[in-house]
Amino acid sequence: MSYPEIDFLYLSEADMVKAGVNDPVKCTETMEELLKILHKGDYRMGGENGNSHGCMVTFPKESPFPNMPTDGPDRRFMAMPAYLGGEFDIAGMKWYGSNVENREKGIPRSVLMVMLNDKETGAPKALLSANLISAYRTAAIPGVGVKHLAVKDAHVLGIVGPGMINTITAETFAALRPIDTVKIKGRGKESIDRCIEYLNEKCPQIKEYIVCDTLEECVRDADILSFATSTPVGGHENYPKIEESWLKKGCLICGPGAVDVDDAFMASHRIVDDNPLLYEAWAEEYPYPTFDTMFLLGCKALDLVHEGKMTKDQIESLGAIVSGEAPGRKNDDEIILYSIGGMPIEDVAWGKVVYDNAVAKGIGRKLNLWEKPYLY
Repeated sequence: MSYPEIDFLYLSEADMVKAGVNDPVKCTETMEELLKILHKGDYRMGGENGNSHGCMVTFPKESPFPNMPTDGPDRRFMAMPAYLGGEFDIAGMKWYGSNVENREKGIPRSVLMVMLNDKETGAPKALLSANLISAYRTAAIPGVGVKHLAVKDAHVLGIVGPGMINTITAETFAALRPIDTVKIKGRGKESIDRCIEYLNEKCPQIKEYIVCDTLEECVRDADILSFATSTPVGGHENYPKIEESWLKKGCLICGPGAVDVDDAFMASHRIVDDNPLLYEAWAEEYPYPTFDTMFLLGCKALDLVHEGKMTKDQIESLGAIVSGEAPGRKNDDEIILYSIGGMPIEDVAWGKVVYDNAVAKGIGRKLNLWEKPYLY
């Protein structure tokens, strides 16, 4: 960058697609590199512990102010800052607002942007449309788990919650394993049909779609499961719960969304986190029982540690596995629970890769911040 004049690049969603944001294989490879950097510790996120998911604005159930939003499912604003080192060496932040009622307006539940910043000056380098950044990186972190933790001949995928995230997750998994059957448990025909239509176009290897009436039907015979339902409220009693007797040997359970299992089941099977320190940060922000507020398997595991039903060393790190410091899948029979929390370093990493592609290809619109600052 040249100073004092500062320009930055704006990339619309169409620009992001041209620059390759929807490449599930490349995104998964990027997330694998990110997890190695994460394991080394060359990153920072929010909070004094450097592992905070972000700062979230929520709303009261009732408000005396007529213009203030009130509480509802996924009703929030959130800022997620991060710095990522290694080959990325970039600072940035994801910012978004979320409201399930957006769907009635024909727009996604969450509307997201990512800002990339120069690590030295803080000056903006790029402002990126980020719904696709978030969707593909959210799918790619489970994708890394599938590469290292799923059985090689996984043919049957079960998805609970066929929204955008699980649709892209299914596309990603199909690029990594010989998935030919997808079982779907959803709440409405519209989202199920939209998921099937998308996967029919993107994943011709998938030959069969089975729409399931019950959770048990979706879980049985699945080699891989992915849970990505809308955020439940009211505690863990409202989360989808798996019975051990439903599970096929060798099943990998991916939990970027709410899912529950019996305490004894979790304590006796492998539990892998994308970043164990992230769940410890949540446990500080949302004290025990954290799982009632934060619906992720890694939060349940720490609650069980608190109760003396597990030890902390039972919770494994995917970063250690991809770095070769811990084993991946040990045999074709073990059932593995994989917790995916989502981190802003992922948005920054994939945003940086797509931004670099855009610069190389001359994609996007240059915007001027100032030629010379009014105050300095």
